[in-house]
Amino acid sequence: MRYLALGLALAAAIGVSSCSSSSNSTATGSSSPSSSAPSSAPTSAAPSSGAPSSAEPTAGSAATAAITTNWEAFFSGSTTATQKIALVQNGQLFATIINNQAGSSLSKSVTAKVLSVTLKSGTAATVTYNLLLGSTPALSNQAGAAVYENGVWKVGDVSFCALLTLENGGTAPAVCTSAG
Repeated sequence: MRYLALGLALAAAIGVSSCSSSSNSTATGSSSPSSSAPSSAPTSAAPSSGAPSSAEPTAGSAATAAITTNWEAFFSGSTTATQKIALVQNGQLFATIINNQAGSSLSKSVTAKVLSVTLKSGTAATVTYNLLLGSTPALSNQAGAAVYENGVWKVGDVSFCALLTLENGGTAPAVCTSAG
């Protein structure tokens, strides 16, 4: 029960309550752990709306490292809203949600730890991860989707929408019906 409450608090931290709801779809993925990479600063969280100056790799350990870095950066409380928008698929659709939660002290304590990345193709991967609230695991062994969009590995909108749906009591926010 404690973890459910933490999970809901965590989802609220990343998904803020300004979402309106209109559908009931959720998204899940399967996990197939294969490899992990260390975390560092985002590889191309370019805040501009254009493509990054150089495309991230789409295969091998370099792609796994880029996915890990970008995934963890997206969920980091120290990453700016502009960078987060650049690190989620269809980021501009989620700009209002991300900007609204940017100042929340709760959102600043959220982190993700990628446990593994399984490349499915040059444009899709499965990410197994934990979300932490401070140092406390709030959601463990979650399966998510990473997608390659405009030369950058991003958190798939299906994964972000699953967390927003959790925060919204099981109902997907309206923006999620427009995404993907």
